[in-house]
Amino acid sequence: MNRRQFTSEFKLEAVRLAESKQKTIAQTARDLGINESLLYKWVNAFGTGNNDYGKPTPNEHEELLRLRRENKILKEERDILKKAAAYFAKEQL
Repeated sequence: MNRRQFTSEFKLEAVRLAESKQKTIAQTARDLGINESLLYKWVNAFGTGNNDYGKPTPNEHEELLRLRRENKILKEERDILKKAAAYFAKEQL
C-alpha cells in the first residue's frame, strides 16, 4: 500500500483553511480528502498558533504560569484562614 505524498503548498493551504475558522477542522479535512488527525498534526507543525486548539502561544503560556502561581498562593491563604477560623471557633466554645 502506497502512502499519499502531499506537497508543502498543499499542507500550508490546508492549515490556512483550518485556521480561517470558516469550517471545523473535521469538515475541512473531509473537504480535502484527508484524515482529521493528519490536519491537526499539520496545524500544530505549520500553524500560526492563532487558533483555539493545539499549543498555547508564548504569551498564553506565560499567563498560564502566572495564573497557576497566583492560584497556588490564593489556596494557601485560604487554607490559613480556614485553620485560623477553626482555631478561634474552638477557643470561643
